[in-house]
Amino acid sequence: MRGLQPDTAQRSIALDGVTVLRGGRRVLSEVSAGLDAASIAVIGANGSGKSTFARLLDGLVDPDSGTVSVHGLDVRRNRREIRRRVGFVFTDPQAQILMPTPAEDLAFSLRGRPRDEVALRVAAMLAEHGLTDRADAPASALSGGQKQLLALASVLITGPALIVADEPTTLLDLRNARRVGDLLLSQAAQVVLVTHDLELAARCEAALLFDDGEIAALGEADDVVAHYRRACE
Repeated sequence: MRGLQPDTAQRSIALDGVTVLRGGRRVLSEVSAGLDAASIAVIGANGSGKSTFARLLDGLVDPDSGTVSVHGLDVRRNRREIRRRVGFVFTDPQAQILMPTPAEDLAFSLRGRPRDEVALRVAAMLAEHGLTDRADAPASALSGGQKQLLALASVLITGPALIVADEPTTLLDLRNARRVGDLLLSQAAQVVLVTHDLELAARCEAALLFDDGEIAALGEADDVVAHYRRACE
């Protein structure tokens, strides 16, 4: 089946026998998968292991056993390069808005680059996400939707090869949730999207369903979402 297969040898993202323990409990148990779809939904109940899986891809969580590789790089051994290639979008944008204003926050993502380049890229990103008129406003005064757009823009401006988004629409109203979902699925980068929004999940090319720390289903997104819906009936 296209997008997801048990064979981890030649995939963009590969997990081999990954176990993660927290407080003596297995959060993930012997997870193996190869993923090469352009967009991958990660679904399942709260506490099923979805967010832990997502954090493995950026090195925010290390496996207690097994290996994780992203685009040919072992995540544990190449943490610095992984952080350059993988952009992580959190559920709550407050977790990643670090600077006082949107313009400063985007510029912070490009720190170390020439000032003129930073200014041009920041202006372009603000315009693309409808934040130009809020460029110098306090980030704390932005609406919830604007904050999530800023958090996403701060990831996109670095040009990541992989975007991992952990329930980025959960705190948003329907209009902003659709806007953020559309934006994520329009990216050229590979996208891994952890979500409870099954309509959004079904728009991805492939999907993983987690249940009690294990992969319960994987394959075409429509099939996996339908499987999950039946299991919840």
